Amino acid sequence: MEEKPRFLSLLDGITGILFLAAVLLVFFYAPLERSMGAVQKVFYFHVSTAWVGMLGFFVSALMGGMYILSRKKIWDMIGFSSVEISFIFFFIAIVSGSIWARPIWNTWWTWDPRLTTAAVVELIYGAYFLLRQAIDEPQQKARFSAVYAIFGFLSVPLTFVSIRMLRTIHPVVIGAGDPTGGGGFSMTGPMQVTFFFSLFTFSVLFVDVLWHRIRLEKLESMMNKLRLELTS
Repeated sequence: MEEKPRFLSLLDGITGILFLAAVLLVFFYAPLERSMGAVQKVFYFHVSTAWVGMLGFFVSALMGGMYILSRKKIWDMIGFSSVEISFIFFFIAIVSGSIWARPIWNTWWTWDPRLTTAAVVELIYGAYFLLRQAIDEPQQKARFSAVYAIFGFLSVPLTFVSIRMLRTIHPVVIGAGDPTGGGGFSMTGPMQVTFFFSLFTFSVLFVDVLWHRIRLEKLESMMNKLRLELTS
């Protein structure tokens, strides 16, 4: 296994500093929202984790296209690693959304269009792992995964636009002049600074974790190759 790149170590440190700064901004800089109080602070992490989920699913679709064009294994590694990371972050977004919704909607879950489409996205990418598990031949696995990732991503934009196209109680905070959904609010200047800084921080976190995951995937590939050589 190659030595850990210096820039990756530097990125680890930068990510840690950014994350600490984001936490401080959320809890000590962003003001309390008048009607919701402290529970509104979940919003910053809720949206940021959902953003990482969507970002990773987009990367997996892009890598799927790259694999189909080139048949290079590295694109399959990056695509698979992206789905793994985004699957976890999107699940965290769903859970944190439920925590935010409980005191606002008086329920942990409701079959609102945004929540329903988010659950469908998670199920679609859960099936992605089952697909890879069911195929043993590496090239066939990578090819099927690439096609699935491309078509699976079509479900992601639907989740984003659902609260803008359908009748929903989910708030439209970004890009809405009059947020009327349950839990909707208008962001003040400090809230906007905190929000966009959190999005940036989680984007850097995604890159950092993805790099580490790709290195682990390469190590696993080397181990499997050695295992085959020893048993042949």
